[in-house]
Amino acid sequence: MLTDKQMRFPIGKFKAPLTYIAEDKRRWISEIKLLPGQLRNVVMPLTERQLDTQYRTGGWTLRQVVHHLADSHMNSLTRFKLALTEDTPIIKPYEEGDWALLPDYRLAVEPSLRMLEGIHQHMTTLFESFTDTEWNLSFIHPASGETVPLKKAVATYAWHGKHHLAHITETIRRF
Repeated sequence: MLTDKQMRFPIGKFKAPLTYIAEDKRRWISEIKLLPGQLRNVVMPLTERQLDTQYRTGGWTLRQVVHHLADSHMNSLTRFKLALTEDTPIIKPYEEGDWALLPDYRLAVEPSLRMLEGIHQHMTTLFESFTDTEWNLSFIHPASGETVPLKKAVATYAWHGKHHLAHITETIRRF
């Protein structure tokens, strides 16, 4: 069982790949495609009480994690589309911790699971169509000042999904 400290990054922190070969991109696309079903499979058997369990002391509840994934990946889809249609756009960051306190984060998880399914269908359709030129398009994240190529962003969001899925699965092991 992981400690609270280990639960912060149960699969480790994101490390940007050194290379972006086609095989890696296919794996990341597959991971993104599969995430909604994996998430649904692990959270649907949970009780309301279990969904309201924090994955670590001071962390979000499992319910909040599900809603966060939908919101985060909704923002991600917008960022990808901006990069595809504008010249190196500056994206809009958001205060994810504040979003987790909004009333919709107390909803049942089903609406966010459905959102995530639709968002990931859009994402995988876009990613599977990308040319090398499109993979190299980028956006600017104003918080870090980093110019993020789409090939790095897809790796980031594949990691992000697995990261939060591990928050849930590791918490379930404690029940």
